Amino acid sequence: MDLTTVVGVLMTWILVLGAMSSGGNLMAYVDYPSILITVGGTLGAIIMAHPGDILKTVGGAVKSAFISRDPNLLAMVQTLVSFAEKARREGLLALESDVADLDDEFLRKSIQLVVDGTDPELVKAILDTEIGILEDRHSANKAVFDATAELAPAYGMIGTLIGLIAMLGNLQDVSALGPGMAVALITTMYGSMMANMFSIPISKKLASRSAKEIVSMELMVEGILAIQAGENPRIVEEKLKVFLPPKVRQRLEATQKGEE
Repeated sequence: MDLTTVVGVLMTWILVLGAMSSGGNLMAYVDYPSILITVGGTLGAIIMAHPGDILKTVGGAVKSAFISRDPNLLAMVQTLVSFAEKARREGLLALESDVADLDDEFLRKSIQLVVDGTDPELVKAILDTEIGILEDRHSANKAVFDATAELAPAYGMIGTLIGLIAMLGNLQDVSALGPGMAVALITTMYGSMMANMFSIPISKKLASRSAKEIVSMELMVEGILAIQAGENPRIVEEKLKVFLPPKVRQRLEATQKGEE
């Protein structure tokens, strides 16, 4: 569970809805025609703008924003260094017994390629292609939320125009002024809420999560190629430590000094 996403969502919605309800009845902000225009219109436009195979993965993308954890780079470095020590001591084929125990599919595939004796350049090409495809898939999911953030305020504005036209067309009917003005104002609020309280935060979370996953995969590629080249485990570790955030790197170095 990603606590930052959960806390952020709860804080945003509870505070905003709490502030709205403090001024009176919260139901005063509920207007069904405005919901149809803003939410229905935005969803329809999103369906028009994106292929079905991308839309099918949106639920998984939202789920990953709430549930997935950031990759543990320190554990990856330690695993790869231990593989480098084993390969240096017993040969690359000795790593085959570790493949089945690995949880990370990308690392498992990488080690298997090395164990199978694949040419290093081909290993790098295969893994780079896989990273590129993953990056494209993440970008496609993020684009759905970016489009929602762009379209929701636009449909809110359409609702505002519809409300104003209805109001101006019935100036002689005082009873029609209220509903028309409600549609005009509330659709703008709905569009802004959809964009700023859901779509933009989720889009930014997905971008951050994708960037961290890409870094972890690049770390694995660097480590696998170093292991395949038979480099000294200490050199492998130095190469991989550059991927660690400064505080994590300092913690690793402090632990190593303590062990010495």
